[in-house]
Amino acid sequence: MANAVATSESIVHDVIDNGQVSGQQILVIALCLFFNMLDGFDITAMAIVASAVSAELELTPDRLGLIFSFALAGMMAGAMFLAPVSDVIGRRKLIIFSLALIGISIVLTASASTLPEFIILRFISGVGAGSMLASQAALASEYSPDKYKALTVAVVTSGYPMGAMMTSVIAGFVMPEYGWRGMFWFGGLLTVSMVFVAWLLIPESLKYLLEKHPEGALQKINKILGKLKKEELPELPAVAQRKHTATGGFSAGMLQLLNQEHKKKTLTLWAAFLLCFSTLYFLMSWIPILMEDSGFGVEVGRQAFFLFNLGGVIGIYLMGWMSTKWKLTNLILYLSVASAIGMVIFAMAPTKLNLLLVLTLLIGILQQGGFTGLYGVAAKAYPTHIRSTGIGWSIGLGRLGAVFGPAVAGYLIAAGLDMSANYIIFAIPMAVGGAIAYRLHID
Repeated sequence: MANAVATSESIVHDVIDNGQVSGQQILVIALCLFFNMLDGFDITAMAIVASAVSAELELTPDRLGLIFSFALAGMMAGAMFLAPVSDVIGRRKLIIFSLALIGISIVLTASASTLPEFIILRFISGVGAGSMLASQAALASEYSPDKYKALTVAVVTSGYPMGAMMTSVIAGFVMPEYGWRGMFWFGGLLTVSMVFVAWLLIPESLKYLLEKHPEGALQKINKILGKLKKEELPELPAVAQRKHTATGGFSAGMLQLLNQEHKKKTLTLWAAFLLCFSTLYFLMSWIPILMEDSGFGVEVGRQAFFLFNLGGVIGIYLMGWMSTKWKLTNLILYLSVASAIGMVIFAMAPTKLNLLLVLTLLIGILQQGGFTGLYGVAAKAYPTHIRSTGIGWSIGLGRLGAVFGPAVAGYLIAAGLDMSANYIIFAIPMAVGGAIAYRLHID
């Protein structure tokens, strides 16, 4: 590495893209994975405790749908308006702040006793979760060699369904003795404790430091290079010239998403995320209650929720592996359409429990595998200086679907539509979203 003539891009290329994967890089990815597991637990715990909460607060399905939707609206707001701040202040600071925001709001949720309290606190938790998911996806991709970026994003993203999967398991231990409030105490206190872990162990993005030159950048860069077992720099390198330099910080980054260079892929990504999110979060929110309402009982509802998220973990890793061999947007199309077909088959067998559980696992594999590919597409679609902004706004505007999906399902259920009808209705946006993502043609 010739430091005298090195630029920010050439250093990152030598250290990250061409260098051997180090323990420090693995630690960053592992921490991002674990923090996303906490996100998954904290946000989806509501699906598991929904029956107990609705019984205590005497909530109808449409009001319960509002609680689901406000948490997802918070995730949308966090991804759109808070995550882009990491392109200005750095990934590390925002991840630490987001963990604190989630942990404190979840602890307070354990004491909530009215619908407005639930709505406000779930919205705040969602803001932190939305901002952290986008920031961690960016940080993990920036510590990963280019060949493995999609795989790395998939690994980190898998933390969310892994956490959701553990929600079902932990509920079996916590709820019999501590009730639904115990679930929020457990998740909230664990998340708060992770603030200190992140403060000690999460480094700043090397790409961010090299391109933004914040105060103390050289010292921070050399500390990271030391952990990566690379040669230190005597001075800050020149920032490589690019056609569109991100000046003006936060607002300029958002405006660049819709400039001539990025507009088409940005709008396409937003549409694909919106449609796929509506189906995914319909299932993430309503599977337990729909199974219970179909006469299968609380334990079966938890089992189905566990299997859907287990399928999600399998599907995400399957997508990560396949993305190193085949074109990413092609995989998204195939898996999304297949998951929609699986949902229609599910709807045609409403009383065959064993078949329904197998299909739930299969739908989880196909749907969440295909959906996760969108995160990899977003990470690859944008350059470093607007990557968190691009991922954040794709996730954020896409979460309009996550907000409307559970809410619409709540009204449909309140109007008398059964599980089969809802599955058929929500199979459509998943298939269409996959077809739209295919148009991006990203490897």
